[in-house]
Amino acid sequence: MSAPHRDPRAPVSWRTLVDAPRSRGGGPLALGIEVRHRAAVGVHQWAPRPVRTATVRDVVKGDGDLLLGIRPLMRSASSSAWIQGDVTWDTVRRAGAPFRADHVQWFRELLSIARESLLSGTAGDWLILDQVESGLLWTHLRAAPERGIALVTLQKGFEVTLAESGSITVDIARTPTGLSVAADVTIDDRAIDHSAVRTIGRTGLYALTPLGARVRVTLAEVSLSPAVHALLSARGPLHVPADEECAFLTDAYPALGRGAEIRPSDGAELPALPSPTATIVVTHRPRDTVDFALEWTYRGHGRFPLAPSDDPIRDPDAERLALEAVSPMWTEVTGGDGVWSGTLHDVDAAEFVTHVVPALSARGILVVVEGRPRTYRQLSGVPEITVSTVETTDPDWFDLGVIVRIDGRSIPFTPLFTALSMRRTKLLLVDGSWFSLAHPALDTLRELIDEVVELDEWDTGLRISRHQTALWEEFEDLADEALPATSWRATADRLRSATTVPSTPVPAGLRAELRPYQREGFDWLVFLWSHRLGGILADDMGLGKTIQLLTLLLHARETGERRPFLVVAPTSVLSTWREEAARFAPALRVRVVDGTRGRRNADIDELSEDADLLITSYTLLRLEAEQYAAADWAMLVLDEAQFVKNPDTQQHRAAAAVPSDVTIAVTGTPMENSLADLWALLKLTAPGLFASAVKFRQDYIQPIEQGKVPENAEGGEYRRLRLERLRRRIRPLVLRRTKDRVATDLPDKQEQLLHVDLGPTHRALYDTVLQRERQKVLGLLQDLDKNRFIVFRSLTMLRMLALAPGLIDEADAKIGSRKIETLLERVVELRAEGHRALVFSQFTSFLQLAAARLDKAGIPYAYLDGSTRRRAQVIDGFRTGQQPVFLISLKAGGFGLTLTEADYVFLLDPWWNPAAEAQAVDRTHRIGQHDPVMVYRMISTDTIEEKVLALQQRKARLFTAVMDDEALFAQSLTADDIRGLFDA
Repeated sequence: MSAPHRDPRAPVSWRTLVDAPRSRGGGPLALGIEVRHRAAVGVHQWAPRPVRTATVRDVVKGDGDLLLGIRPLMRSASSSAWIQGDVTWDTVRRAGAPFRADHVQWFRELLSIARESLLSGTAGDWLILDQVESGLLWTHLRAAPERGIALVTLQKGFEVTLAESGSITVDIARTPTGLSVAADVTIDDRAIDHSAVRTIGRTGLYALTPLGARVRVTLAEVSLSPAVHALLSARGPLHVPADEECAFLTDAYPALGRGAEIRPSDGAELPALPSPTATIVVTHRPRDTVDFALEWTYRGHGRFPLAPSDDPIRDPDAERLALEAVSPMWTEVTGGDGVWSGTLHDVDAAEFVTHVVPALSARGILVVVEGRPRTYRQLSGVPEITVSTVETTDPDWFDLGVIVRIDGRSIPFTPLFTALSMRRTKLLLVDGSWFSLAHPALDTLRELIDEVVELDEWDTGLRISRHQTALWEEFEDLADEALPATSWRATADRLRSATTVPSTPVPAGLRAELRPYQREGFDWLVFLWSHRLGGILADDMGLGKTIQLLTLLLHARETGERRPFLVVAPTSVLSTWREEAARFAPALRVRVVDGTRGRRNADIDELSEDADLLITSYTLLRLEAEQYAAADWAMLVLDEAQFVKNPDTQQHRAAAAVPSDVTIAVTGTPMENSLADLWALLKLTAPGLFASAVKFRQDYIQPIEQGKVPENAEGGEYRRLRLERLRRRIRPLVLRRTKDRVATDLPDKQEQLLHVDLGPTHRALYDTVLQRERQKVLGLLQDLDKNRFIVFRSLTMLRMLALAPGLIDEADAKIGSRKIETLLERVVELRAEGHRALVFSQFTSFLQLAAARLDKAGIPYAYLDGSTRRRAQVIDGFRTGQQPVFLISLKAGGFGLTLTEADYVFLLDPWWNPAAEAQAVDRTHRIGQHDPVMVYRMISTDTIEEKVLALQQRKARLFTAVMDDEALFAQSLTADDIRGLFDA
């Protein structure tokens, strides 16, 4: 009859707790310990040696080898005595043994410990304890009584004990013929005869002590060094003849002293144990190469590497303490925290030998010099520089004359320019003289060749090409005397004198109706094109800059231009260009380059042969700069041109190398952080409009941004005139329209600051960290350029801490973020009202916290950051789906997106750059939007975010002053600005 079915909802009786099988069921076990006797080696040394149970006589007589065996024992069913019975090591190893489970487990663990040292994979009746090396043995044996496991012996006349403590002292005594070396063994405060002691691996020992007709077996845990182990194994004193004492004290004595206490007796005089001395080994090699390594010198025993080893001479504890003492000084002198060895070349080797090695020696480090040392000398005087240029019969070249003298020594031209061009900080001359290049007097020379990558031009002599403006324009604004720059300026002057831009018919191939301001933009582009001038199209985001350029391309095609246009854009924008070209200019032959040569199986010039428009990414342009530079382009369009705002990057140099009649930079933010951004774009689009970067900084950046004016000039008036001059010079070449002026049909955009108070715990944590970082940062501002990375790391940490403590320390994640909770409240309301929102943050980690909170609340969302692989699918999913929220990181979604499906924007954290926020908002407030757009800037109250917001406003005023005809301007982020971030 089957058991009745139990209702799973019925309660279970508590009696299952006492009716369950007990883990302590079964019979007990004990650890049997037995002294075993192995016969002495016979005539045939390889013959088997019988092993049997030892007797008291065997111990007293000492014939053969004595070993210590262990095995499990069980209770006799009849007498309760411990017997071998049928329990073996194999029995306890197998499952289902009929003994107490905790006892069986203990024996299994003991077997595993023993097997680490035994060669055999199986266990016989007895395991030999002498061979067990693991230190875990002793902890395991001491745990036996807690389990109720006795240590017993069935051996007649023997008794077994486990000692509490044991120690070994090495006695070295003077004898008439030399030295006697013996081990004094103490177990539980009892002296034990050396001959009665045997070792258990290198972690313990056992003593066989005769007591009349009995023998006591005592086990003790004692750490045995190899030397002490060898001494105990001798089971008697060792003799050191007088003529071998020196060798003993050198080779064996330190090893004994590292493993046990040494006690001299009977007049023996012993030296102190050798101690380590920190030693810097400097090895000179050919071609100004120096190897250095920190090592240990043990006097009388040689040198040893810093890495630990088993050499008995060495004292690991003393080395560790010495290294701790040396480390701060080493870091201070060498600048290398934990870098104890290395190879230095050229001037680095010279500086190391000249300054570092003497400094280390003065601090007590032993110096050992190997190889053939070279004499180095530092030149520390002020450089005297003379630079001149002379025109030659070749109109494309200037002869360049440079004379540099330091401490009366003439510096050869070629190695100096090579070092400066490669941004080295020091230069070594062939005679061993060296000097620093980080001197203000050399700044001019450094900037002259800062952008030179290839030095092949120097092979023909000391000449500068007219086309190498990074060298030529930087010297006294020589661009005014160059034919290319002169002819370009003549054209620019004609452009400035033009009162109006002629209207141009819209090309027939355009499949769109241009808005009035787009027509004006097209006319302006045509005017530049007809004069073969470049410029910056700086319209607000969302005003249709792409369609204006496509219209220009159609115009160029219809008026006879057959060379292709090259468009360079961020990877994420390539598809936008292709789609808009197909939509508005379907007649154009468009090729998109989305991979390197290995993937597409064609060179760039081959792809451009049958294309009107070739579209590529900034990454591919940089990777294959030579291919793009080898093709013939009618126009270069740099979309989202803020990607090339840094002239020191390979990306900027690759764009400058593209040969085209005209270069147009397209960006809604031509000036993200400084006027230097604007200069970098004009250097690409209008080379020759301004002088060098140094001259531009002096004429415009310093007075307008930084308030630096000549001593005899009136500050406000001088700055106003400089600003007017700058705007006058760029006006013909920069077209800037804002949405509020030209796109009057766009719906309203309202912006609101949403202040969020930190929770009490969050506030206390933020204030604590703020005080700590304030003290650190304010101490670094005297040299902001040197400490800029550290300062901005602290500022970034405070910005993240103002968002959520868990971003800094996962242990504080439980504190949470009120900003996320406020966002959630708003999103719930918007969802109920049918609105959709874009949520931006520059911290992807904070976006992920917001995503987790939305998940918890059951609110669907789309997510986009730099790691998103299926970008297009995510964007299309939001456009066509019903998610009320789109979480977007600044870098991944700050440009190239049209998301007019949303009508709310949340900016979770303020950014240094106000243009970045404007770009984010313009994802939805652009052509195609029919609903009013509401923008919330979420600010954590009384935190660094409020100070960042104030800095934003100052940067925005600078942008407006230069680009939008207003007279206000502000400074860039300076030490004073940063100091203001920490004002109470």
